[in-house]
Amino acid sequence: MDERWSWKLGAVMYCVNNKVNGDNFEELIEISLSFYRERGIACILKTPEPFKTIEVRKDGRVTGFYMKKAQPDFKGVLCNGQCIIFEAKSTIKDRIQQSVVTEVQTKLLDEHQKLNALCFVMVSLEMRFFYRVPWIVWKNMQQRFGHRFMTKEELGPYKIKEYRGRLLLLDGIELEDIEMKGVTNEQRDSGKDQK
Repeated sequence: MDERWSWKLGAVMYCVNNKVNGDNFEELIEISLSFYRERGIACILKTPEPFKTIEVRKDGRVTGFYMKKAQPDFKGVLCNGQCIIFEAKSTIKDRIQQSVVTEVQTKLLDEHQKLNALCFVMVSLEMRFFYRVPWIVWKNMQQRFGHRFMTKEELGPYKIKEYRGRLLLLDGIELEDIEMKGVTNEQRDSGKDQK
């Protein structure tokens, strides 16, 4: 195989690996979020991405396009009523570039942050290391780190713990509504105070 085709094949395989890892990362996030949803801690769902199919080939491949520019991947609410929104980004490299978050996603994360939503970028490096980076940190990478990417070391303080095949995505997030402490789900739903 000549050198230019070898390079193209390598580039294609890199894109395929990144896509597969990104899909697997989002699936892992959805599994992890179901843990919180089942316990009444949070209801956070994947943002649907409207896709227009143009052609379905005999081999099962689909040709089409996304009808809207991508919004942040996950949106929801915590048990205290606070909004949470985050984008999930995965790379097979040992660093993540700030530019992987699109302009549309940046605008929406900024808008939500101004309204006091909890905003993050969830990061997967090599599908082995996972991080929850606050949006304010992500947005100000250049000022904080002197460059527009984060290395594994710089991501370290934002590492997400794992437990039994799930990511503890919300571990360490404190609920702002102090009245919620010590109140059971049944009491909250019925509107009665704990005695």
